[in-house]
Amino acid sequence: MPFVKLVKNKAYFKRFQTKYRRRRECKTDYYARKRLVTQAKNKYNSPKYRFVVRFSNKNITCQIIYAKIQGDVVLAAAYSHELPNYGIKFGLTKLKLGLDEKYEGCVEPDGEYFEVEPVEDGPRPFRAFLDVGLRRTTTGSRIFGALKGARFPAYSASEKKADAELLASYIYGGHVTEYMEYLIEEDEEAYKRQFARYIEDGIEPGDVEDIFKEAHAKIRENPVFTKKERAPLSAAEKAKLKAYRDLPKNYKQRKNRVAQKKAAFERKLNA
Repeated sequence: MPFVKLVKNKAYFKRFQTKYRRRRECKTDYYARKRLVTQAKNKYNSPKYRFVVRFSNKNITCQIIYAKIQGDVVLAAAYSHELPNYGIKFGLTKLKLGLDEKYEGCVEPDGEYFEVEPVEDGPRPFRAFLDVGLRRTTTGSRIFGALKGARFPAYSASEKKADAELLASYIYGGHVTEYMEYLIEEDEEAYKRQFARYIEDGIEPGDVEDIFKEAHAKIRENPVFTKKERAPLSAAEKAKLKAYRDLPKNYKQRKNRVAQKKAAFERKLNA
């Protein structure tokens, strides 16, 4: 019989430490969080801001967060499901701190490097550290698209600089336009299948850039989130919700449920 090395022996299980709940649920990387949250002692009580980017199947969430002992505090948030309010109704799975009057920001993104210069008689520009959670920081990831407004192909590792024209093209959906034109010429059936919502809304390949420019202008004009008023649930809707909810049972009800299962099993055996 060949030798088989015992990897998980008694010593392994005696020293095993259970990870924190949120790490077991694949929600928090505590190794990264410690370094993103810990503030230098000479900063006193100054908060350390994080630019948190999270993905779901139908949404992308970007938040400005800082940590307190009681928990994290969200200063501002932007969601991809808000984009239809500004004219973008597709590609939704692709930030107020009192500084808007001091710093105008990048009015017309053109792919060039943009840096905010601090003013002499006012607060310094806002700075936040990118928090990607448990996402892999691979080249071309959408996380960097949320950070920079474009993906990383515009950066040349050999020349150590970014191509401004290519970066601007990604910001305004130029890669989408090129792919649409390619499919129209090569495979029209695939174009109709993949861009069905574009065709339904009457969007041509040449309209994509204008849509993104208009959305950018509308966001700068009014970035405030407007909360929709929800109509109160009717009695029928409340009853429907309660029907799907499993209410907790007391001791007597649980014992009765066990007795019912036993009786049903005995009837099945005797049948």
